[in-house]
Amino acid sequence: MNNSSLKSASSNRARSLFAGVLLAATAIGTPAFAAPADTLIKAVKFDDDSGVKKQLAQGMDPNLVDNTGAPLLVIAAREKSDKVGQVLADNPKTDLEKLDTAGENAMMLAALNGDAKFVNLLIAKDAEVNKKGWTPLHYAATNGHDDVVKILIDHSAYIDAGSPNGTTPLMMAARGGHLSTVKLLLDEGADLRVKNQIGMTAIDFAKQYNAKDVAEGLQARLDSMPAAASAPQSGTNGAK
Repeated sequence: MNNSSLKSASSNRARSLFAGVLLAATAIGTPAFAAPADTLIKAVKFDDDSGVKKQLAQGMDPNLVDNTGAPLLVIAAREKSDKVGQVLADNPKTDLEKLDTAGENAMMLAALNGDAKFVNLLIAKDAEVNKKGWTPLHYAATNGHDDVVKILIDHSAYIDAGSPNGTTPLMMAARGGHLSTVKLLLDEGADLRVKNQIGMTAIDFAKQYNAKDVAEGLQARLDSMPAAASAPQSGTNGAK
């Protein structure tokens, strides 16, 4: 290699080295800014109502979804971010019924968490209590949240709502061994004779999931019913 080639190669290496140092210095010296959507989602998760108000005032969409497809209101319900939930529910552009990728809405997640305050704020904004398939009442009964079950029933939740396979809230309460929830649902008119699509009743659920007290209580209730009234029914869903 002649002197000219050596000088050229040396110059190229120097330029590459300088460019690399400059790039590194630029990266170090430039702060990383979160995207507005990420900032809003974080504010929702941490119940930062002032932060959410600020972002919405700057034009952010209250129906934004995160990278899993969860809408802001569903995230707020999931995280028990009640203050943010109120801000979002107050926004006329918010779709209170918007579903995540699992088909769950905000009221369902609030019911699952036993967050009566969140459920009430949604009801106050005329959110639907009933829906086809799994309902908020199913979710409240699953975890034995009697206060939420009562709120939903008092606002016309269909008590024998059938999931996609006909499973009712009473069956879910029995499955979880929630004796007080089972009693509440029965006292409010739930039908213990209903069978889902694979032929299981609430008693069957209680037995399969080793909820002995619930199984015995349901059986005693069934045995006390007139013979004509004890015939099994089919589960349906009253949602339109």
